Amino acid sequence: MARDEKAKAKMEQAKGKAKGVVGRATDDEGLAAEGQTKKSKGDMRQAKEKIKDAFRR
Repeated sequence: MARDEKAKAKMEQAKGKAKGVVGRATDDEGLAAEGQTKKSKGDMRQAKEKIKDAFRR
């Protein structure tokens, strides 16, 4: 289960980064902001998983 969550976090980060790049390239501030939000959400999900792993050890 933890592996699934980690994979989901990485996928969210990648999608967010891609959206941000496309948004900046096309001067679409809304898309760039949406990408940054999605990447941040992935970062938070990854941090949560790291904390959970620390308590499992």
